[in-house]
Amino acid sequence: MDEKTLHIAMYPWFSMSHINAFLQLSNKLAERGHTISFLLPAKTQAKFEPFNLQKHHITFIGITVPSVDGLPPGAETTADVPFTLHSLVMTAMDRTEPAIEAVVSEIKPHFILYDFTHWLPPLAHKLGIKAIHYCFISSATIGYTLSPERKPLDDENHILTEADMLNPPPSFPPSQIKLFAREARRLVAGAASKFGGIPFRQRQFLALTKCDAIAFKTCREIEGPYCDYVESQFGKPVILAGPVLPEPPRSALEEKWDTFLCGFKAKTLIYCAFGSECTLNKDQFQELLLGFELTGLPFLVALKPPMGCDDVESALPEGFEERVRGRGLVQGGWVQQQLILNHPSIGCFVTHCGSSSLSEAMVTDCQLVLLPNVGDQIINARLMARDLKVGVEIERNEEDGLLTREGIAEYVALL
Repeated sequence: MDEKTLHIAMYPWFSMSHINAFLQLSNKLAERGHTISFLLPAKTQAKFEPFNLQKHHITFIGITVPSVDGLPPGAETTADVPFTLHSLVMTAMDRTEPAIEAVVSEIKPHFILYDFTHWLPPLAHKLGIKAIHYCFISSATIGYTLSPERKPLDDENHILTEADMLNPPPSFPPSQIKLFAREARRLVAGAASKFGGIPFRQRQFLALTKCDAIAFKTCREIEGPYCDYVESQFGKPVILAGPVLPEPPRSALEEKWDTFLCGFKAKTLIYCAFGSECTLNKDQFQELLLGFELTGLPFLVALKPPMGCDDVESALPEGFEERVRGRGLVQGGWVQQQLILNHPSIGCFVTHCGSSSLSEAMVTDCQLVLLPNVGDQIINARLMARDLKVGVEIERNEEDGLLTREGIAEYVALL
């Protein structure tokens, strides 16, 4: 191996979006001649083969996912189970530790990148390998929610409260990022919930404090002050990987979407997508669609079926299909998002504010309408709308956080 090249192992959380983010980084590193050993669930491997653009440098290593009581047979990633079972997927991933040690001992990489597996740094150090925590979550979110300034996690008497989370930590960079009470409540509850047997916030905190360095999928122009803050608080070198934009798709847009999109004038169509794992309840799903109908504009919506529904068709509001025929489509499966965002007809993108979706959108001409649902998405939205002013965030009902069709139509109309 050339002295200037490295051998890097990747072991992302068993989530399709996290695996995809790690693979995008792997493609970029492999372009520079580095060797990548990519560890992922064995049966999920085939789904990512088409996105391995550097097969001569990137080797997939399939990991058998151990069985866990309560986890359906064959389930490997969070996409295979409802949200309520994600913690069991983490338990299964934790049980791969012996297998990971065996693989890593054999391949002997220089570095291993990980995210939620807090046990990986001690394992790597035992083998003389550096461990880098690659954050798929923004540095602003890490600084806001996990800063050691908040409360030490080694003291069980220190319980994070809703009041703690309403505002940033004392030394947080000057910012307009703040939370509503309902958002702070949900974040505190999520932080305390068990994830693979230990509180989610504790797992993240340990993953950050045990590593040799922290890497973020961002750049200084977007999150420089927050990266500096994280570096000072955790005492770890912070590496900026850049936005790590995926390569432009080599395929053409499917004919059915191209035909539909080409039927409208430039910059007039609303595109809405909430990623591979966000699931709305039926009432909010319908309210969102009725808001788009209310705008009078054409739209393409790509969302998972709402909770309790087998498909999107059965969840549509009564008479909706007939009323929007010819100008509105709702799709329940995967779509070619990059190609759609770059289509001339797209005027705005209504997004849940996942980091990958935001990166893909910011290199296009479409306007951003921000509709965060959980956790880091909320802070991403505040960063984009209030600090960077590159989008507008739809306001929700302050008490319960519910959407209204009138509010959706109003904010889309602003663009």
